[in-house]
Amino acid sequence: MATDLHRPASPYTGRRTVKPPHAVRVDGLTRSYDGRRALDGLTLDIRPGEFVALLGRPGSGKSTLLRVLAGLDCDIAGTVLVPRRKAAALHPHRLPPWKRVWRCVLLGVPGKPGRDGARRALDSVGLAHRTDARAKSLSADEVQRVWLARALLREPELLLLDEPFGAPSGDLWRRQGCAVLLATRDAEAAVRLADRVVVIDGGVIVHELPHRAER
Repeated sequence: MATDLHRPASPYTGRRTVKPPHAVRVDGLTRSYDGRRALDGLTLDIRPGEFVALLGRPGSGKSTLLRVLAGLDCDIAGTVLVPRRKAAALHPHRLPPWKRVWRCVLLGVPGKPGRDGARRALDSVGLAHRTDARAKSLSADEVQRVWLARALLREPELLLLDEPFGAPSGDLWRRQGCAVLLATRDAEAAVRLADRVVVIDGGVIVHELPHRAER
């Protein structure tokens, strides 16, 4: 029977200064499609504030894992524990062309932090100068960054990124302080950006590069 635990990864509540040992805990995760296992007993832990790159070729299971962690796919076997405050920038969609960019950033964001909050999020991804532009004037790269700003505005404890979303800089994630899982095929970017690189193939973790501090 599938066990789906999309809930806080630890019993800690209240004080923000107390951090649980893991932002993400995945144990024995299996996901099958028509008899084929996209994830096959996968196990992975991510610490709070840690940037992990999930490196794998197409069809290795990395996008499936992101969808499970985002709560978009619950037909699983195994255990998954993630924070409630999570955000995913998996695949960029079109923005309403006539909206101002700052209004696009606020779409679907609870609490409506206003233009100033949107501008701060845009500034974090290098788009503050486009705050009042119309969405139709943005390049494809800028549209991706708007979606990333939307995710960051939620102040997540866990941020999930799929390959189309590159990282503007490794420093950005360290300033945000959230755990990040980036799925990518780019080994050079993975090593440059991440604290830890794990390699996925056939739905399981097959290799792990040393932590940044140990390289």
